[in-house]
Amino acid sequence: MGPTRKPNVCSRLSRRALGCFSRDAGVVQRTNLGILRALVCQESTKFKNVWTTHSRSPIAYERGRIYFDNYRRCVSSVASEPRKLYEMPKCSKSEKIEDALLWECPVGDILPNSSDYKSSLIALTAHNWLLRISATTGKILEKIYLAAYCKFRYLSWDTPQEVIAVKSAQNRGSAVARQAGIQQHVLLYLAVFRVLPFSLVGILEINKKIFGNVTDATLSHGILIVMYSSGLVRLYSFQTIAEQFMQQKLDLGCACRWGGTTGTVGEAPFGIPCNIKITDMPPLLFEVSSLENAFQIGGHPWHYIITPNKKKQKGVFHICALKDNSLNENVLTVTASGRVVKKSFNLLDDDPEQETFKIVDYEDELDLLSVVAVTQIDAEGKAHLDFHCNEYGTLLKSIPLVESWDVTYSHEVYFDRDLVLHIEQKPNRVFSCYVYQMICDTGEEEETINRSC
Repeated sequence: MGPTRKPNVCSRLSRRALGCFSRDAGVVQRTNLGILRALVCQESTKFKNVWTTHSRSPIAYERGRIYFDNYRRCVSSVASEPRKLYEMPKCSKSEKIEDALLWECPVGDILPNSSDYKSSLIALTAHNWLLRISATTGKILEKIYLAAYCKFRYLSWDTPQEVIAVKSAQNRGSAVARQAGIQQHVLLYLAVFRVLPFSLVGILEINKKIFGNVTDATLSHGILIVMYSSGLVRLYSFQTIAEQFMQQKLDLGCACRWGGTTGTVGEAPFGIPCNIKITDMPPLLFEVSSLENAFQIGGHPWHYIITPNKKKQKGVFHICALKDNSLNENVLTVTASGRVVKKSFNLLDDDPEQETFKIVDYEDELDLLSVVAVTQIDAEGKAHLDFHCNEYGTLLKSIPLVESWDVTYSHEVYFDRDLVLHIEQKPNRVFSCYVYQMICDTGEEEETINRSC
């Protein structure tokens, strides 16, 4: 059982006002978050659905900002009603933003421009432009033309807030080429950049002549992860590959001669040539087999998470030590549905006939485990968001969601300090966004008075 003593918010606020903390800024921040955690979990605190909106295009959320119209319209989520931060001019279908990442200013770094100290949206357009957009005004600050030889589609962090990977769509080849039996050896391309100021690391091709019948590849924390249809996952050092197989170092904005053509790197129509082409199999760091290539790595000491490569094991994850592949007996297994989460002992368990866990997430700032549980009542499902103590598993707070929950739809739920946000995708590309804000309820009588004022 966890401790029953509740933190005294008034005492913490008084101590903070008197400066009874270390001069370390981290101590003050942790104290502030402890106060917020206590307010979130206290019985009188409610989360109220303050506004709801619908859209025909995908809705995205990132750190207090809600993005509509393929990231061209940005709304603040911290107000009690939608407050538009900016709206970019309308554009053609070829110019629409397909993917985006939020970049935030690093602490302690000296940057070339004053605008660089504010958050930016790094965006990828349908016609292969990489943009850096002001997160507060929507103004385009930088733009890079990638290439015409492939269709870039996805953005991800290789190293969070430092290095990005831009991934192309997979090269399926034309219908005519397939009918003629012409094989496409290059599966996809990965363009790698350091951010702010933008600098090119290189563009790497994933070639089946080298890697065999590869089905996908990605880049994470300097590791090239290559996946196969059999479930095999192989890891390689991207730095080693770049050092060994880079044909020519390229710099953005500089003149370049490539394949008989001269142009400026990163400007249209020249773009960026593919300058990392692997000619021999690079040194293998690690390989493992996992169902549907499910694989994650991290922790200290290093561990990795896989799903045993059998269909009946779908939804079960094993946590293994990287050094010797041994299964971590203290953590055992975790199910994708949240059916059982084991952390030395069972913390959570649902009853599939009454309610099921649909989303399990961890709020790192408040050290809370958030769980979306859904109860099916006839044809309609009702959901509630539960906060559990991450250390003991104790249920601290339950927040009912007022909207119905259809388990056949796609759902995302975000818990961000004093905000709960639910994004739902319905059939025929109808997207809905429900915003809940924390309200410290002082009683029914005062609430009635406020209504009449």
